[in-house]
Amino acid sequence: MKKKYMKASEFDQRFDAGEDVMPYMDKKGIRKPGLEQRRIIVDFPAWMVHQLDKEATRLGITRQSIIKMWISQKIDEKTIQFNK
Repeated sequence: MKKKYMKASEFDQRFDAGEDVMPYMDKKGIRKPGLEQRRIIVDFPAWMVHQLDKEATRLGITRQSIIKMWISQKIDEKTIQFNK
């Protein structure tokens, strides 16, 4: 497929007119701000890892998923309390 190019002013006019401008976009560089992955290292005691694995297995998800889920829930709770 041949790439389509146009001047920024023409792009703005088409966008403002409600036309589909996606064929003119470079979709490779699109990112959602704040959702980039960052690696961190956290040390847990063995008993805690065992409990995490047990609960993750019960739910049918990975250890990483359960940690992310629980931290996200806790952050949401604190955010709601803070905004009251």
